[in-house]
Amino acid sequence: MSTTAYATALAWQEALTSGDIDTLLELSGDGIEIAGDHGGGQGLAVLNAWASESRTTMTPQRVYERGDLVVTESVASGSATPGQATDSRSVAVVFQISGDQVGSVFVHPDLASAFAATGLGDGDFVED
Repeated sequence: MSTTAYATALAWQEALTSGDIDTLLELSGDGIEIAGDHGGGQGLAVLNAWASESRTTMTPQRVYERGDLVVTESVASGSATPGQATDSRSVAVVFQISGDQVGSVFVHPDLASAFAATGLGDGDFVED
């Protein structure tokens, strides 16, 4: 059964937020790329280690979608590095979806930079 890119990205964020590592890994492609302002990595082992250790949560506020690209404007909480103090901030998360799996996740500091990287814009807003 195929799902929309939108649903896949939201399910991925929900699995991360709830600490459901098994579902997070199932929703991710084997070569998933993860990048943000604190570096990045590739592969399920990297995702597993990061999600297990950082205790990051992402709560989507607004979602934009075009084809296999999804941008969520989200409130991220947690620590980018295990052991660091927890903080909360607004970020824009770019998801590249392939089939029913997330192929890449890139965290941008704001919506404008995510739009610049993807070509998406206000016209791609998804109404609930």
